[in-house]
Amino acid sequence: MDAVRRRAWLVVVSALLAAVCAGVLAPVAFSALSTGGAVATDTEATRARRQAERLGVPSPDLLLAVSQGTGVSRRTDGERGAAAQDGTTAMTEKLARQRDVKTVWSAQTTGDTWLRSKDGRTQLVAVRLKGTDKERKQVAPGVVAAARSAVPGMRVEPSGEVWANREIDETIERDLSRAELLAAPLLFIVLVFAYGSVVSALLPVVVAALAIGCTIPVLGLLAQVADVSRVAVNAASAIGFGLAVDYSLFLLARVREETSRGADLHTALAAARRSSGRSVAFSAAAVTVCLATALVVPVPMLRALSLAGMIVTVLAALVALTVLPACLRLLGPRAQAWDPLARWRRARTGDGSGFWHRTTSTVTARPLLAGGLAVLLLALLALPFTHAQLGIVDERTLPSSAPAAAAAERVRAEFTAPPERLLTVVVTGPRATDGAPAYGDRLARVPGITGVRVVRVAPSGEALVLLAATSAAPGTPEADSVVRKVRQTPAPGSVAVGGRAAEVVDTADAVLGALPWCLFLLAVGLLALLSAFTRTLVAPLKALIVAAASLGASLGALVVLFQDGHGGAVLGHFTATGTLDASTLLFVLFIALALSVDYEVFLLGRIREEYDRCGDNRTSIIEGVARTGRLMTSAAAAVAISTAAMATSHVALLKFIGIGVALGALVDAVLVRGVLVPAVMAALGPANWWAPARIRSPLLITTPVKKGGS
Repeated sequence: MDAVRRRAWLVVVSALLAAVCAGVLAPVAFSALSTGGAVATDTEATRARRQAERLGVPSPDLLLAVSQGTGVSRRTDGERGAAAQDGTTAMTEKLARQRDVKTVWSAQTTGDTWLRSKDGRTQLVAVRLKGTDKERKQVAPGVVAAARSAVPGMRVEPSGEVWANREIDETIERDLSRAELLAAPLLFIVLVFAYGSVVSALLPVVVAALAIGCTIPVLGLLAQVADVSRVAVNAASAIGFGLAVDYSLFLLARVREETSRGADLHTALAAARRSSGRSVAFSAAAVTVCLATALVVPVPMLRALSLAGMIVTVLAALVALTVLPACLRLLGPRAQAWDPLARWRRARTGDGSGFWHRTTSTVTARPLLAGGLAVLLLALLALPFTHAQLGIVDERTLPSSAPAAAAAERVRAEFTAPPERLLTVVVTGPRATDGAPAYGDRLARVPGITGVRVVRVAPSGEALVLLAATSAAPGTPEADSVVRKVRQTPAPGSVAVGGRAAEVVDTADAVLGALPWCLFLLAVGLLALLSAFTRTLVAPLKALIVAAASLGASLGALVVLFQDGHGGAVLGHFTATGTLDASTLLFVLFIALALSVDYEVFLLGRIREEYDRCGDNRTSIIEGVARTGRLMTSAAAAVAISTAAMATSHVALLKFIGIGVALGALVDAVLVRGVLVPAVMAALGPANWWAPARIRSPLLITTPVKKGGS
């Protein structure tokens, strides 16, 4: 026993050293992480952006709207326009001398009237900054300050991609801190209820902190060779906390169940390692497979989110299987200390939940009726997803009162051709210049195009850049149609079409194009793992079908709440853009799927264990759900509380992630695992456990459980 305690101390001390090292390395790791990455790579839009920049037509990072201040209201429009023009000239000259500015242009330097408002009162100064995305965001405030100092007394409103991303990041950081403070008290109550004591409730926090903390330096290391977004840290926190709660809860519950039957702590830990420990290992493998398949999608932000999820999943399982048992060995009976809810608890923890026992008995008695009603409800919830529209996050994820969002909205309202509605058309080839006039006329006749102008001709005459103004906002079906028609218009050479609307189209196409491969790899990987875990082929197939139904319901609800804008009254005001960010949508989908697989592994593992013990399909379903239902509900509630608190954020993107994960966890843990899965398994009967002889290999069979055990 002393040797066991010495090993436990060694594990705990090693974990503390790892935590200290992670804390020291965290600031360095954060500095290596980048921003952005919501646009798909290696697309026509990104090629057009690079080609245009080489030809001297860069895309602006900052847009500075310059107008006369509020103290000169008696001036005429002409006087205001002249003042804005003079201010723009002074600002352009000063910014051109800034070391962080690569290029700056305005209506005065280019003759582009689209950079002048309809009434002439406001001028736009477009700025391209030097450096990486992260570096541009860091230097942007200094550039804006220099611009304002060049035109004292005039109004300068910054907007553009870099400025919006900066404000989004700052708002998210503040809102996440507030959400954590709001969720912490309620979350701790749920953990105390689920774990049975205040001391035990702190253990999953330790597991989550170690897993998430050690993930950050690993992400910083990966950032040296790949584009890793800072949003990946938020992804790691969401996934890591959810899995830490699940893994800790199921291991602790199994230990308590064994000790309640008279087993000593050492024996209980060994039993938990054989049963729940095996489930933790398979769950981590299955969740990793779910997230790894997202690497097929060529969107840097989504890949970073997937990498973060994979790393934190492996670490959460490792910590739960090593540090948690070591803590239990050192704490001994003190791990169950101080249970403020003791008087309301059942005396025998090994009997399972009476509520879930009664519910599952009713469901399995009429499986077709119960399953049919559950499927109907899930189908109704999923129906809105049929009109989902993918887009890319922009400043409209901020509240309309936010400076970046208000400035961008003013540009959209006051300018004939806002930069976000311009398509950059790059034509290359020996006859590119010769055919430019006729090609421009053809583009002007495309429905939705309001103006076309040639802005650059290469000295060789073999390349030119045109700007085409559109009437539709990026991300709308009308804008998508314009982009596709422009690309189909006959041109005097090779054509590459870029611009915000083109980036939205290409990102959506890249996501949808990669999705079949993604789903194929996902199905193959999960079928292999779940078949090895359950020693059957039928149950894994059922698990995939049920998971798809669960995800469809959650995604349909998100379309209603966020794309259609019906969630504003409940979730607080936000701007409904009519689209869902492609990267965030897939991120929520994969987190929800990971949680679904996590719950499925624990439920199937317990049902299979009961089936090996009693040999009766219906009894094993009832007992399996009764013994895990309360645990899964508690785990789902903890995840839902921690993520739903994000709905208090002022950033619609954060609301979307929080509500999406919370809905996915609750729908799956309650409706799917509590009703649909038992109904389907009861209807299938003994066919649940059919498998070829090789899958039933004794090597894959766990240690049999004694008649009175679990």
